[in-house]
Amino acid sequence: MTDNSRQAGHGKRQPAVFIPHGGGPCFFMDWPDVWDQMAEHLRGLAGTLPQRPAALVVMSGHWETDQVTVTTGASPPLIYDYYGFPAHTYELQYQAPGSPELAEHIQQLLAKAGIASVGDVYRGFDHGVFIPLMLAFEKADIPVIEISLPLNATAKDVMEIGRALAPLRDENVLLVGAGMTYHNLRRFLRQDAEADEQSRHFDDWLHLAVEAAPEQRESLLARWAGAPFAQDCHPKAEHLLPLMFVAGAAGTDRGVRDYSDTVMGKALSGFRFG
Repeated sequence: MTDNSRQAGHGKRQPAVFIPHGGGPCFFMDWPDVWDQMAEHLRGLAGTLPQRPAALVVMSGHWETDQVTVTTGASPPLIYDYYGFPAHTYELQYQAPGSPELAEHIQQLLAKAGIASVGDVYRGFDHGVFIPLMLAFEKADIPVIEISLPLNATAKDVMEIGRALAPLRDENVLLVGAGMTYHNLRRFLRQDAEADEQSRHFDDWLHLAVEAAPEQRESLLARWAGAPFAQDCHPKAEHLLPLMFVAGAAGTDRGVRDYSDTVMGKALSGFRFG
């Protein structure tokens, strides 16, 4: 992908989006109705964009590293990092190309912002990337770069990464955070009225925080751990922090909730900036 192909979208800035990636390979199993609304949302994503993206840059909650790492391979493999699912789900394919050139550009933008990074030519796409993209961009013909989530990063740290990569939005690159707004697996997969209620309170807070005025949004999201039942909904932060990545890339764009659902009793949301 050349600089000219990225710049072809000049004047049609891509949004930055936080998408739910579901549970394992959930969209490709006989799991009646549970994930249908989420799947419909993902299938409709491309149609909401100003134009076909030149590339996708995705931060998933399933790749944590000591420092920011960028996939640099031309043909990244898939990582079937889910366990105990039907055999056919380990044969799913999503042969989207990488882009060594874009990966180098990403590392240059990070360096300009004072953020150290490394490239990984062997790393493939985890299920937090390829499973939702199989629905959202099913032809697998758009280059994809995955960027890791630094271990022990704060929400503010991750917003800084997003801020550094915000210029890509003007180069027709779609920035994607892939995670879940509820991720307490111990309580997700069972009937738990208390957890259901907690998820609704946290989801309401998150909705208001994202849709706050841009100058207030970052401060609110940086303090997400103090929100109602935040620790109950996210015993670990890795599935929420990809939201901070795209919020950091939002600049002065307002945030909106573009997906709202209840899955197994738990409130879930998706968000969009721009």
